[in-house]
Amino acid sequence: MDKVLRYLKTNQQDILEDLAHVVGWESPSHDKDRVDHCGKGLQALFQKHLGLKAEVIPQTETGNHLRFSYGSGDSQVLILTHFDTVWDVGRLSYQVKGNQAYGPGILDMKGGIVQALWGIKACRELELPLDKKIVFLCTSDEEIGSGTSRSLIEEEASKSEAVLIPEPSVAHTGALKTSRKGNGIFKMRIKGKASHSGNHHAEGISAVEEMAHQILFLHSLTDYTLGTTINAGIAHGGNRINVVAEQAEIDIDVRISKLEEAERISKRIVEAKPYLNGVSIEVEGEINRPPMVRTAQTEQLFSLAADCGKELGIDLTEASVGGASDGNFTAALGIPTLDGLGAVGDGPHAEYEHILIDQLPIRAALFAKLLAKL
Repeated sequence: MDKVLRYLKTNQQDILEDLAHVVGWESPSHDKDRVDHCGKGLQALFQKHLGLKAEVIPQTETGNHLRFSYGSGDSQVLILTHFDTVWDVGRLSYQVKGNQAYGPGILDMKGGIVQALWGIKACRELELPLDKKIVFLCTSDEEIGSGTSRSLIEEEASKSEAVLIPEPSVAHTGALKTSRKGNGIFKMRIKGKASHSGNHHAEGISAVEEMAHQILFLHSLTDYTLGTTINAGIAHGGNRINVVAEQAEIDIDVRISKLEEAERISKRIVEAKPYLNGVSIEVEGEINRPPMVRTAQTEQLFSLAADCGKELGIDLTEASVGGASDGNFTAALGIPTLDGLGAVGDGPHAEYEHILIDQLPIRAALFAKLLAKL
């Protein structure tokens, strides 16, 4: 057996115990106190396993971001992670059922953080040569758009030769992610004219009727051949059954595979025209993350990871996915970015979110070997 894999398999229970602690430090994105508590726990783990002290980047609204630096060299590799989750405190609990471990954020992406940490630890303990500085960036607001961390992410990525992202692998296959769709969030506010639905129906202008027209328009912008989808995910309007609706709102999700689609789709949504006379429309929002496009550099990085996989007896595949991550930012800068290096499991953002325990040491070994080859 490969010596890196043997070391990590020997420590599988310790890896799982670390993960149980991190999952237990619940960290919903909007709860700064909870997120910072989790961050302090992570600092203790990095100190324990690698002797590293964090550079804390303080925030006022979100949790503080953490930057760890390991080793030295003329160039650096960025490991990009986030430790906030989508789960309210108490919604899920940590539990183990056979080879599966469940809990809030265990797959997205606390499992990946712990695996990457143990990957570096394996390099340290086994004295694998690392000739580049490794920057391990842990951010606190990825699940809510990375508003406070984006500039930090882009700054570190611009200094790096490669970016490794231990977000979850593709469910059921363990595939790495070499391209992702970009995404945008828009809100459309519609204002009509209220009137009594019985006595003065003709005097009203229904914002809900206008909303129906706008939803059909928005969905018509979907073009599967271009990889562009638009979804009116939340729509509501009016306030009384016997009143012609004066107001309505639509929350709109946009996914794009091509960068040039960002401007075109944004323009179409922001400049949407009313169908009904007397209606006014306001739209706010933007393309939050550009698409992560597979490039020749990405292909080379994946091939390097695939070679590492072969040394561990696994046949790695790659995939393009519809979800976005902070890797979209780094790839857009032209930095080779490989995503999906995290835990193997299923159910991110779902109540059955879980990881496969026996894959923890394998994926940690993959991470260690990839760092050594870089």
